[in-house]
Amino acid sequence: MKRFAAIMSLAVSLLSSGCSSDADLASQNLSKAADQFEINRRVVFYNGITGTYVLSIEGLCSLGNYDHDKRLSITCRVGPSEYKKHFLGLSDNVTFFVEQIDAAPADTYHYRVQFRPQEILPSVELKVG
Repeated sequence: MKRFAAIMSLAVSLLSSGCSSDADLASQNLSKAADQFEINRRVVFYNGITGTYVLSIEGLCSLGNYDHDKRLSITCRVGPSEYKKHFLGLSDNVTFFVEQIDAAPADTYHYRVQFRPQEILPSVELKVG
């Protein structure tokens, strides 16, 4: 319970801190919507030397973290509870860009916060007998 209270107080402090501009808040809300697979995106990998497209991924996709090994992960929702995850290696001559295909509403007057109780509360195994 103490852990939950600490997380709630952290969330309240983040909500009260505010963003520097409406554009920053809209951008954050669009990023959160994309991470919830609500935004239709196209991710294109481009070879700067040959001038050709290497790969294109389109759909309800969330961009993962770019790590130090120049690897990017992209997770796409392909069904009601089905997902595909792609790992792509980047090099000195291959870059990528992400395009939001459709316009999406972004409320600049409210933060978008999502709590996931399954992530906050620890899983408990009960052994009887």
